[in-house]
Amino acid sequence: MAQTLSGNLVEALRTRIVNGDIPPGEKLPSEPRLATEHGVSRTVVREAIARLNLEGLVHTRRGSGSYALTPPAGDADGGARPLARSLEDRLALVEYRLALESEAAALAATRRTPAQLAALADRLDSLASSGGHPATAMRHDFAFHRLVAEASANRFLLEALDRLGPQMIAMPRGRLDRHAGARGSDAHRDDPHSDDARGSQAHGSDLKDGGRFAAVVQEHRAVLAALEAQDPLAASAAMRVHLTGSRRRLLQESAATTKP
Repeated sequence: MAQTLSGNLVEALRTRIVNGDIPPGEKLPSEPRLATEHGVSRTVVREAIARLNLEGLVHTRRGSGSYALTPPAGDADGGARPLARSLEDRLALVEYRLALESEAAALAATRRTPAQLAALADRLDSLASSGGHPATAMRHDFAFHRLVAEASANRFLLEALDRLGPQMIAMPRGRLDRHAGARGSDAHRDDPHSDDARGSQAHGSDLKDGGRFAAVVQEHRAVLAALEAQDPLAASAAMRVHLTGSRRRLLQESAATTKP
């Protein structure tokens, strides 16, 4: 019976995450609340959360709670498929984006319109001001990259990004930790966020100066500056620097989270 109850709860929470009722970066209700809402024991709740962790839909941080991750993209038939759950998949996705988006940036440098530059600048400002809310930051991040692809005036490049969707923007588990910390007592002052991880030793300073998130924003600014200058080589290089940085941060995040 417990397995059935657990499965029902998994399905209910999965639906809420995939539908966006619990957006990426948001904290799930507490164990006692879930147990009360669904009429199950806390053991059943823990089993359900553990399964969602294995599915890559939830990240649980000891002393802080469980947070929704980016749900998998949908197949053409409407079914869910994982985009990049494992570290290997996430790294392979960055490699794909390197090939795709470096060329898109180069083309955009010579084809962008004044209106597209203005849209990119507005989106970058929105990204820069959303550091305290990872779900919002992820949406602005993807929108910036999509605008670059749109400015390339190549519909196949744009369609490729649309197929990936916002899920292509990795939601670092460390970013969720900072979001949890920003909530104060509800997060029990757990370990801070690492958007641009330079290693586990730098976690504390991240809360103080926001340096890692600022670095990501600055990488986007370099792409925009190259587009404004109509320099395709610089635009391609800036996009490559940004995505190479993403790859490095994924590796550093993985190394930090696997340390005892």
